[in-house]
Amino acid sequence: MSCPICGKETDPKYRPFCSRRCADVDLGRWLKGVYVVPAEAVEEEEKAPPARDEEPRH
Repeated sequence: MSCPICGKETDPKYRPFCSRRCADVDLGRWLKGVYVVPAEAVEEEEKAPPARDEEPRH
């Protein structure tokens, strides 16, 4: 198996990467939004009815 970042042979300690550096590069890409998981848009849920006007309790 080769590292998905640089193509070198993987290191079992950092699998599927070859080093900590490549693992960090991959994490950075996820955090910056470079990678995205495809998904269908979710329709907005029905809004809850407005709260009834209640008189304050004393």
